[in-house]
Amino acid sequence: MKNIITGLLMCCLLISKAQTSTEPNLGAMVQPVLEEYILKDPNWFIWGGSVVKGNDQKYHMLYARWPKKTGYSGWVTDSEIAYAIADKAEGPYKHVHVALKRRGNTYWDGMTTHNPNIISKDGKYYLYYMGTTGTNNLKRPSSPSNKDWWDYRNKQRIGVAVADHPSGPWKRFDKPVLDVNPDPHSFDGLMTSNPGVTFNNKGQMLMVYKAVEKNKNPHGGKVRFLAAFADSPTGPFVKHDTPIFTLKNSEDSHMLAEDPYIWFQNKKYYAIVRDVIGKFTGDEGALALMESKNGKEWKAAKYPKVLDSKFLFANGKLSGTKLERPQLLLENGIPTFLFGGTGITGNKPKGTCNVRIKLASN
Repeated sequence: MKNIITGLLMCCLLISKAQTSTEPNLGAMVQPVLEEYILKDPNWFIWGGSVVKGNDQKYHMLYARWPKKTGYSGWVTDSEIAYAIADKAEGPYKHVHVALKRRGNTYWDGMTTHNPNIISKDGKYYLYYMGTTGTNNLKRPSSPSNKDWWDYRNKQRIGVAVADHPSGPWKRFDKPVLDVNPDPHSFDGLMTSNPGVTFNNKGQMLMVYKAVEKNKNPHGGKVRFLAAFADSPTGPFVKHDTPIFTLKNSEDSHMLAEDPYIWFQNKKYYAIVRDVIGKFTGDEGALALMESKNGKEWKAAKYPKVLDSKFLFANGKLSGTKLERPQLLLENGIPTFLFGGTGITGNKPKGTCNVRIKLASN
């Protein structure tokens, strides 16, 4: 009888350990950043790199960049999505060409493409991004103090491009894959942007995205995040109109979360978001891990902090700024690298770069 009880206790302990091990603890996997794990260019602001491993066993990065001469705020008026390649996940990544070129302001995404998120599904590659357009005679460098800058900002919409290979060529579409809501009182009545996209074990698509509401202010109102669902990577996406990444008693906050990256694992959706005011991790600007069973209702994961607001370099120094626009590289379902954009110095930096952070296995 004693042996049976002992056996049962051991079995329970093993089950408990297995269940605990399925809860991702990305924060425990983060390694200090090596100096060579940075993509930067003296002539360009670099941002938001999304990486996928191709069938050629190469690592393909789609990232945003805009000319230094357009100014730090030029991301909204002059960004383009570029393509780089590496033999190893850690790089170095070599710029090859521009993936989504400017195609003129008669197109909804003709002047700016930004914040890429690439996924692979059923032998095709899908590149989700923010696109916008605006006046051709905008004075550059521009800034939010210029009303035309806000014209570009408020016309942000979400698009998708399709290719047989991460290097392209990319087929673009004449309409956004996710437009604004025609209801002027909706959460996304002014603009849609910053998509994070994945699919579950049944092949159903989930998109989470940034939404800005209309109000009397020409700059719009509160920033919220919403979810939309589709049976195909190219849509149509059906919106769920209840905000996600929210907390009780925080309805008056302008924005709680930002820059979601999402994936599906162990029958759950997971998201890495920037914890804008520290409500999820206690660290303003840190990266937080969220989870959901259905994509509509989200909560902080068991181990919520992914990365401190100031992260560590291998030389012992802390970063000057937070990491934004997080993206994971998953290989065989295992997160191996965390990518993100950050400033080289200060909150309004003279330069920006894309950092890759190695994630050690637990």
